Amino acid sequence: MTIDQSPMALSITGATKHYDSGFTLDDITFDLPVGYIMGLIGPNGAGKSTLIKLILNMIHRDAGEIRVLGLDNIADEETVKENLGVVFDSSYFIETWTVNKVERAMAPMYLAWDHAAFDGYLTRFGLDRKKRVKELSRGMQMKLMLAVALSHDAKLLVLDEPTSGLDVLARDELMDILQNYIADGESSVLFSTHITADLERAADFITYITRGKLYFTGPKDEFEESFRLVKGGPDDLAPDVKGVAVGIHRYETGFDALVRTEDLDKLEGLKAEEGRRWAPLAAEPASIDDIIRLTNVDGAVHAMEVA
Repeated sequence: MTIDQSPMALSITGATKHYDSGFTLDDITFDLPVGYIMGLIGPNGAGKSTLIKLILNMIHRDAGEIRVLGLDNIADEETVKENLGVVFDSSYFIETWTVNKVERAMAPMYLAWDHAAFDGYLTRFGLDRKKRVKELSRGMQMKLMLAVALSHDAKLLVLDEPTSGLDVLARDELMDILQNYIADGESSVLFSTHITADLERAADFITYITRGKLYFTGPKDEFEESFRLVKGGPDDLAPDVKGVAVGIHRYETGFDALVRTEDLDKLEGLKAEEGRRWAPLAAEPASIDDIIRLTNVDGAVHAMEVA
């Protein structure tokens, strides 16, 4: 079967999964164009890992469609997985395997396995073929998974919390690897992370899921520009702020309010009145952390925003 020359590396339409616990990943829809990196974000329990398991067909969806490189991820599962590289937050290799045994076990699974490429990544990452998986640090285990993922001409990398527990140098190296990987314009990356500094550096697109629902999907810059952080003292939380704020965090000396950029002109406290040199409120750019934090406080307004 040939890969459909679709402009989308990943296309998810209405993906839904119900659990007996009551949690539902509900009607998730987004596209990842070929040649880009998408960050998948959200608080713990939002549904990110569930979505990744659906993409990999590790669990069965209740509704919707998932297409990888133009192919249905269930009907064309073998071809899809041949073209996927996967890195999880913990090693999926048997702990007693040596690095050499990892290649012997993984190579037969992929028609396009490239021994020279794998050997090159081992050298680059400082991985000793004689070392056992259990003897490797968490960062080195991540690099071993990445070496496997990159050694069979995968066109889409799916990474689930790959930088969790890594130091800043290891994370920085991973971001370099991902950016080099997509440089050919034919490869793409979906990675979930809680570390938003990684997104600031590497992501082109953001998909934000919270409480099992899609809150935003689109260009990273558009996501950040859509909100402002409004701050004021404890006596400055006027009705107009409460009326437009997506979420508010109060503390002893004041408050932070997340406000849509388009609603800033509704806040009188941001406008210096005639004869005054200052206004009681201050607005500043909202970070990705600010947006996640303030859309998940009690009473936050939750409405799907799809770019």
